[in-house]
Amino acid sequence: MSTKTAAQLVAEAKQQVETLSVEQAADELASGDAVLVDLREPGERAEHGAIPGAVHAPRGMLEFWADPTSSYHRPEFDPSRLVILHCASGGRSALAAGTLRQLGYENVAHLDGGFTAWKSSGQPTEKV
Repeated sequence: MSTKTAAQLVAEAKQQVETLSVEQAADELASGDAVLVDLREPGERAEHGAIPGAVHAPRGMLEFWADPTSSYHRPEFDPSRLVILHCASGGRSALAAGTLRQLGYENVAHLDGGFTAWKSSGQPTEKV
């Protein structure tokens, strides 16, 4: 059996999903046609802040909240809208974008560099 490292899985995911720069993501969000999903854990958000308007969906619940057939489905997850995922630096969000594609989301992307890149570029953040 061939095994892969987490870094290899992330690299493969990044080749298969759309990656948006901070500027591209900000433009999509400003248009009102996209939903931003923060995959970070509650402690990360409390320590570092969050992007205003982002839906918080801890990585462990994403599939359940995004699946329209799940009893845990949340209406913020709409396969007809652009869903932009972010984590701290882009690894978890790339993997999660691949997962959403498997769930039938055709319009899904992840934020290159994650929250760290967003904050470093001077985009707005808020305390949680």
